[in-house]
Amino acid sequence: MLSPEDIRRVPTLDALYGAIGDYDMTPGWIPRPQPILWHEPNTPFKPAHWEWRVSKAGLDAAGRLINTELAERRNLVMRNPSNPNGIATTRTLVSAYQMILPGEKARSHRHAPHALRVILDSRGSYSVVDGNKHPMETGDIVLTPGWCWHGHGHDGDRPAYWFDGLDVPLNHLLEPMFFEEHPDGFERVHTLTETSPYRFAWADTQRALETAPVDAEGFQGRRIRLEAPSMPTMALSVNRWDTGFRSRPYRAVANQIFVVMQGAGRSTIGEAELRWSFGDVFCAPVWKRIQHAASADAVVFSMSDEALMKFCHYYRHEALD
Repeated sequence: MLSPEDIRRVPTLDALYGAIGDYDMTPGWIPRPQPILWHEPNTPFKPAHWEWRVSKAGLDAAGRLINTELAERRNLVMRNPSNPNGIATTRTLVSAYQMILPGEKARSHRHAPHALRVILDSRGSYSVVDGNKHPMETGDIVLTPGWCWHGHGHDGDRPAYWFDGLDVPLNHLLEPMFFEEHPDGFERVHTLTETSPYRFAWADTQRALETAPVDAEGFQGRRIRLEAPSMPTMALSVNRWDTGFRSRPYRAVANQIFVVMQGAGRSTIGEAELRWSFGDVFCAPVWKRIQHAASADAVVFSMSDEALMKFCHYYRHEALD
């Protein structure tokens, strides 16, 4: 390694690059395969679609082959095809399908990432969040804010299935990961509650959608926001798209994941055309063109990092007429 005096006297730029490289520095002005700045978002993540009929078959097989003692969470993670060795669905979000059998209990734990569940098919399952036992019935949306103890159980007589959404990839990027298993294995229930800021019941969601105004700009149809101040990295909403609805195309600085709670249709995301129906999940990476169309009355849940982007003053939304 050259001394500061010798670095000051190097005869060429190449010699300078080598000298400062020994000190773990690199010049900001040289051309690079991946530039430091670029004109607009250019993500390697791809639009992708996961079919419920395939995923449910995989969960049913897992129900025969592994129990919650070994798996703790019997889930199938939806990894983006751009990253076959990872677990991220988009750059900041991950999703999975999960199943629990009648009589099973999933042990309690807590972690820094925020999490939620969209219940696809359940009668009698529940979640225990910080000692509060919440029902998890078909159509419910249940939250688990970061660092809350949470576990699951099932008192019904048929398997229960749901969608999991978490900001684990964001946590990996920022590196504040903490995880802890509950010292008792299963957290003790202190309160039985059907009404909670952590549970959006399906009946309430349906009523809210009936009276929600239609988006005057044509992007979203009828839409309700689910307020989750304890999960500030995520924006959560539910859209109703009546048969024949066709959205105005747009793009936004947000990574989005959609869960089909009802109905059928198609979405064009970037160059990909995705045909979806009940239970399917699809994702839209940042700044991709998005347009939705419903072929049967649809209710679609979405989660995104829009709240985080707005907090950072990064968010943009652009119509693409």
